[in-house]
Amino acid sequence: MHVRTRKLIGSVLLLIFLPVYVTAAVMIGANHVVVAPAWVEFAYFLAAGLLWVIPAALLVKWMQRPDAPVTRR
Repeated sequence: MHVRTRKLIGSVLLLIFLPVYVTAAVMIGANHVVVAPAWVEFAYFLAAGLLWVIPAALLVKWMQRPDAPVTRR
């Protein structure tokens, strides 16, 4: 797959993933974490605010992978 194609697919996946992730994180936080002590709420939203970086970074790394060399016979 060409880099250009991977960038298109990755961009679309990021545009889908981020709103879904944010919605899920906020819903979990609003429904379950709000009744917890303030430090638990802070820790949850800190972790949830940073956790999205891992899958996004893996996706960006995949998008930037160079094309495989073309072998001609």
